[in-house]
Amino acid sequence: MAPKTARARRLGIALRAHREAAGLTLEAAADEISSTRSTLSRYENAQTLVNPATVRSLLTLYGVGADEIAAAVQLARDARKPGWWVPYSHLLDKRTIDFIALEAEATAIANFEPSVVPGLLQTADYIRGVMRGGPHTLTDEQVEQRVRLRLDRQQRLTADDPPIYDAIIDEGALLRPVGDDAVMDGQLRHLLTMGELPNVTVQVIPLAAGYHRGTRGSLHLLEFADPADPPIASVETVAGQMVIDRPVDLRTCTKIMEHLRTVALSPADSRDLLRQLMKGR
Repeated sequence: MAPKTARARRLGIALRAHREAAGLTLEAAADEISSTRSTLSRYENAQTLVNPATVRSLLTLYGVGADEIAAAVQLARDARKPGWWVPYSHLLDKRTIDFIALEAEATAIANFEPSVVPGLLQTADYIRGVMRGGPHTLTDEQVEQRVRLRLDRQQRLTADDPPIYDAIIDEGALLRPVGDDAVMDGQLRHLLTMGELPNVTVQVIPLAAGYHRGTRGSLHLLEFADPADPPIASVETVAGQMVIDRPVDLRTCTKIMEHLRTVALSPADSRDLLRQLMKGR
């Protein structure tokens, strides 16, 4: 099953909207193109990639104009192009791959982490420490594969037209040793360096802030350039990554992220705290 990319989501939303505007049920539309209700449902929910010819048939059935059909057919072609993450698909579960595919198309990323440094800001040595301390015993090669995957994910932050990235980190994550002192020193220095990029903001929630709404777990918010692509949220649990796209849940996640920004130190004060932590090591 292909990853649920932003383009696939956008196409699915459009297919559903046009079908409903045409007054057709899933069953009726499926009958017209000799398909099944479940297949069309998977197309509309971006669970299965739809081929361009089927897109053309469906939108013609729905009475959509030629220009919109052409744009949707091109979107279907684009959605089928393999992403950079495909060679790594065997390493991770589908939900995580889906999230990586969406993250690769996001124009704004906000991430709060209570226990570890955010993945997009981790150094190679820190990643190795995280992977070796995980719930599964990995070989050295498996660890290195995951290191390469995470470093590849990070390349967008310094590429042309990078996303806006806001990282909020609980101080507890910075005090928890991952690897030896040299690894942690290098990680803190890297946070300072990345925070100087014009598209990256690093904020730290000090322990003195006490209990806050992010204490229970990590949170991601992704936004996309096209207004037709609704934002998504993601939380990481012991059962893996969970993508959230229901409007009511998205509003809750957005409010929590706004709360965390206000609880965190300013970027300037966060840099001062990072330097203090480095001196105290």
